[in-house]
Amino acid sequence: MIRIIKHLCKYWYSVLIVIALLFVQAACDLSLTEYTSRIVNVGIQEGGIENNTPEAISKESLDHVLLFTTDEDSKFIKEQYKLITKDNASKKQKEQYPKVKKEDIYVLKDISKDKLEKLNTVLQKPLTYTLLFSGETESGKKMEKKILKELPDSISSIPNITLMKVFEMMPQNERSQMIEKLDEKMKDMPDTMLEQSAVQFVKTEYKSIGIDTDQIQTNYILISGLQMLGLALLSMVATVLVGFLGSRIAARLARDLRNQVFKKVVDFSESEMKQFSTASLITRSTNDIQQVQMLLVFLLRTIFYAPIVAVGGVVKVLATKTGMAWIIAVAVMAIATLVLVLFAIAMPKFKRVQTLIDRLNLVTREILTGLPVIRAFAKEKHEEQRFDKANKDLKNNQLFIVRVMSTMMPLMMFTMNAIAVLIVWEAAKGIDSGIMQVGDMIAFIQYTMQIIMAFLMISVVSIMLSRAIVSIDRIDEILKTPFTILNPKNKKEPTEVGTVEFKNVSFRYPDADGYMLQDINFKANKGETVAFIGSTGSGKSTLINLIPRFFEASKGEVIVDGVNVKDLDQHELRDKIGYVPQTGVLFSGTIASNLKYGKKDASQKDMQEALDIAQATEFVNKLEQKENSPISQGGTNVSGGQKQRLSIARAVIKKPEIYIFDDSFSALDFKTDSVLRKELREKTKGSTMLIVAQRISTIMNADKIVVLDDGKVVGMGKHKELLKNCEVYREIALSQLSKEELDYEG
Repeated sequence: MIRIIKHLCKYWYSVLIVIALLFVQAACDLSLTEYTSRIVNVGIQEGGIENNTPEAISKESLDHVLLFTTDEDSKFIKEQYKLITKDNASKKQKEQYPKVKKEDIYVLKDISKDKLEKLNTVLQKPLTYTLLFSGETESGKKMEKKILKELPDSISSIPNITLMKVFEMMPQNERSQMIEKLDEKMKDMPDTMLEQSAVQFVKTEYKSIGIDTDQIQTNYILISGLQMLGLALLSMVATVLVGFLGSRIAARLARDLRNQVFKKVVDFSESEMKQFSTASLITRSTNDIQQVQMLLVFLLRTIFYAPIVAVGGVVKVLATKTGMAWIIAVAVMAIATLVLVLFAIAMPKFKRVQTLIDRLNLVTREILTGLPVIRAFAKEKHEEQRFDKANKDLKNNQLFIVRVMSTMMPLMMFTMNAIAVLIVWEAAKGIDSGIMQVGDMIAFIQYTMQIIMAFLMISVVSIMLSRAIVSIDRIDEILKTPFTILNPKNKKEPTEVGTVEFKNVSFRYPDADGYMLQDINFKANKGETVAFIGSTGSGKSTLINLIPRFFEASKGEVIVDGVNVKDLDQHELRDKIGYVPQTGVLFSGTIASNLKYGKKDASQKDMQEALDIAQATEFVNKLEQKENSPISQGGTNVSGGQKQRLSIARAVIKKPEIYIFDDSFSALDFKTDSVLRKELREKTKGSTMLIVAQRISTIMNADKIVVLDDGKVVGMGKHKELLKNCEVYREIALSQLSKEELDYEG
């Protein structure tokens, strides 16, 4: 995970924008829950009245309210209102408060938020007591009957006597005592009940003044709904931008990783290439990087978002003061336990996925490239079984993972529903006792679900994370593999041109028991043709591959142009060489594009000359598009001999100082071989030529022939000298040509 985040560091500015947008998205999502709660609590239950401070109140009602306040509070309340009479009321006020035409009313001034909050607190109990004493509620009516019966007949017999009138008639000290008793009884009552009672008074008062309370409720719900719609749109925009930026960052990072892996692999020597199979390198460059890319998309959209929502949800839950925060802890613990158990079961299988994909790719590649051999030996059934085994191993591994992970969602849904039932069970008690509102319960459920979903998203992404971690490890394995062949820190300039020399050179492959080459010594001067011959496995191709540093000599020095190849820049060294490999390799494109691989600015004349030397003009001219004729991948649409001649033409067009032909004439007939070598001698004079060959006829005219046997030089000289002095060379020669032919050629 840390390595993945490190790769993201170069895109820190984009990541910061994404995180900022995620905060916006989370704030919007959490606010929507809060709005839902407020619509239920305020919009539905409280008729759209947001606080217990009335905007307008009749003079009579205010006088009643002030009976339940202290002198100080009474003074503060009066200061926040102004008296409106039918004489000074404006037309708008008369329409807004119809009762003002008959009775004076008080209208709330334009006051600060702090004063409004204080006014809410000061008025909460007085409004509740006023509602209670007015007999507007069922509990108020019962209390009024009970108290009036207990009063003396002189008072209870007064016509139209009410509890409020009795309270008004009381002396100040008696009223104060009664208020103290009421406060004592009310101290255990939840604030929500007091607030609801106060709001009920305000709603009743508004109706008596003539205010359209239905319109207040409708307006509140509509405005809240529009605000929710705005938040939803803002959340949508943030989500879209996060998705766009996240995908863009992930795609760029995947591109950079592919470039890094490709550049690294291109610079691998044969030693590094043997550490990884070709199939594995392809899988790591494609499938593994794709896994990391997919993870990054979800990482930026989900993993970063989940903790923000979880923390925000916990803060909101604690702010509800419902006393049910413990349910969140239970839910998180349940989900964490579930995820850990499932991952403990599935993780070993996750680690095997990429290895099994490598194996499937390897088998597929071997079968596809070896189809002619498979058909020739009638081994189709055997290869089908081999592919089927690799395919089934991968299938069974993935099915196990899917089966384990498929249980996650049902278990998660069960947990979420069980938590919801638990919340409703606990909240119902609070609602029944009046310490909680229905909207608070709804909000708590939604906040809890958001927190659980945050952890659920993390757990789902963790499935990808475990596989992506394996992938990033495999990618890092390539990127951290040290090169065995390095460019020199202080390169040297050549002192000669076109020379190749081996001084006491020995070589062995990594982890091999013995040396492949031992104490090789020879020198090829400028313009000379030096040939190498020997039995199969004698080390001819290995020796040739030490010159362009495809391998590094274990001992001794390989010298090109008077300088040890270890002291030459690899690009400059290989630029001096025209290399034709043992197996001709062509790239998809055209004949011209393959020729220009040796010289990108080659002219038509250069291409024609190279084709003439390589004896390829005849078959190229027979093609409909000539040099522009297409070449399929691997050159499968041309014969082995044609492929070899085009490979030779590609090297010739480069006009290098040194030619290396690694058994590059093996697919040519004797006549073509002879003519081609003659053209090479005439047209490439001044260039050094190193030829690995199996045919005596190909090399018998070389300036120097090096005979190898079991990795050692057993003979060196010209053809006739070696026939006399080298038993190995003589045996090879006699196995190919008769004595008469050898004498004739000599």
